Amino acid sequence: MAQVPTNTPTACLALADGTIFYGRGFGATGATTAELCFNTAMTGYQEIMTDPSYAGQVVTFTFPHIGNTGVNDEDDETGDPVAAGMVVKWDPTEPSSWRSTGRLSEWLASRNRIAIGGVDTRRLTRAIRAQGAPHVALAHDPEGNFDIEALVAQARAFSGLEGLDLAKDVTCTQSYRWDEMRWAWPDGYPRQENPRFKVVAVDFGAKRNILRCLASVGCDVTVLPASATAEEVLAHNPDGVFLSNGPGDPAATGAYAVPMIQKVLEKKDLPVFGICLGHQMLALALGGSTIKMNHGHHGANHPVKDHETGKVEITSMNHGFAVDSQSLPEGVVETHTSLFDGSNCGIRIADRPVYSVQHHPEASPGPQDSFYLFERFAAYMDAQKAA
Repeated sequence: MAQVPTNTPTACLALADGTIFYGRGFGATGATTAELCFNTAMTGYQEIMTDPSYAGQVVTFTFPHIGNTGVNDEDDETGDPVAAGMVVKWDPTEPSSWRSTGRLSEWLASRNRIAIGGVDTRRLTRAIRAQGAPHVALAHDPEGNFDIEALVAQARAFSGLEGLDLAKDVTCTQSYRWDEMRWAWPDGYPRQENPRFKVVAVDFGAKRNILRCLASVGCDVTVLPASATAEEVLAHNPDGVFLSNGPGDPAATGAYAVPMIQKVLEKKDLPVFGICLGHQMLALALGGSTIKMNHGHHGANHPVKDHETGKVEITSMNHGFAVDSQSLPEGVVETHTSLFDGSNCGIRIADRPVYSVQHHPEASPGPQDSFYLFERFAAYMDAQKAA
């Protein structure tokens, strides 16, 4: 079964079940294998492609206008794109934005990332929803020469994300300090010059804007690699510990991260805050478990209910694994759930300043519905200082 090209294709997407989508390639040439997901966000394609949580994935964008605002140096969430490739409906147009400093296609090519345009992304998204996130091979050849059998075989040979510790591939290699705050008109990113709290952020694939949000609520942030031990974390005498987002199977990363978190949690009054993979790591450390989702949550329009306030916030999400709420032990409270499917989106320890959420409060989809989570972290640290 194949989508019939309307002209000579220069790229193709081969699914492990043998389905082939043809289109027009842009960005880098060559081939790559990955898991395929879809993202429903209407903006933020540059941030999505550079989000370390997308390691090992090709992203299908359901919104057709991708590339129309170009790219710039300020919107990268990490140094280079981490997502393996991108699939779009329409070819990128000339950028139209006062912030643009380059074209998406050239940006992808310079960073060795493959993209395909001209694909029926509605059909592809329906397939992902019905069958689960497939394994794929994405190829771009300006001459249009494709070995379809070999590409399908490559897709079938892809190991998948279950059991993969990808945090080790995207984490920092050594510790560093962070003081850049959230973007503000007209000066861009200001510096935190009067921090009130010392925070250690454990980097499982941290997005820059998360670190900016921490700095913006008064944190002097020291970022440590994912492999950091509890002794290394606590040696900084932090006022709080942050567990970052990241890619891959939380159970695999948990092999070394969970013992660290459990030892950190022995300090009963130390505030701990986790996001995304950090949320899943915290749940595992508390005795819960995680499960692989059918097609995950990827988008900027996900309604999440805060059960403690009754409020609904519109959130940004990017995860293919979820905390199994039925596995949470006594004393761990489920604080947030998805209104799409009821899956867990937040937990806290009863009577302790320890909490986490599955969604990304720094990503501004609401646009500021979830910033209170950073303010809560600061309030917890303030309370401990005053105690």
